[in-house]
Amino acid sequence: MRYKMTLKVCMILLSAAACFAENIAPDNSGRQYAYGENIGWINFDPNLPDANVGATVSREKFTGYIWAENIGWINLSPASYGGVLNDGHGNLSGYAWAENVGWINFDPQFSGTHYGVKIDADGSFSGYGWGENIGWINFNNADLFSNGVKVCVVNYFDLKNFAEQWLLTGTGHTADLYLDNSVDFKDFVILADYWSDYCPDSWPLK
Repeated sequence: MRYKMTLKVCMILLSAAACFAENIAPDNSGRQYAYGENIGWINFDPNLPDANVGATVSREKFTGYIWAENIGWINLSPASYGGVLNDGHGNLSGYAWAENVGWINFDPQFSGTHYGVKIDADGSFSGYGWGENIGWINFNNADLFSNGVKVCVVNYFDLKNFAEQWLLTGTGHTADLYLDNSVDFKDFVILADYWSDYCPDSWPLK
């Protein structure tokens, strides 16, 4: 059921060339940056035209390409070491790869303490990544002047926006997820299927 619904939502909401392209910084909030003392800001939603870049969070993994001005592109899903993983509860692990600086660990451990990157229920990132050649990368929002990375999560705000459009007909309604010019139970099934999950790209209810 989940696979079929996911496929249907993907076909409805997205183009075939960019299914689940990226889901960072919902509502263009600017919440897309981590910071490394030795490398500066890292942009998880570069938004370059004609380029399939940016980061995508799912329950299983964290994929895509992100940009750091001082070290270039970072691959979150390299073939070696399995890339960056998500345990389904927002605890990230595994390694990203940057051609100019090597491996970046998303769950570093020192003296028995985990410093790894986490995602809370609201979609906000926290914790630290570590690169042998670049040191610590800070994901803590409080330290980054509210610019820390945030992923889109389907939650009560989406439900509020949906409820305000319930049973409306016609074109242009963001709650018309099924795209049949009517906001009804077909649309609610799609909303419910993504409840508390990470948004697909271009999720319209934010």
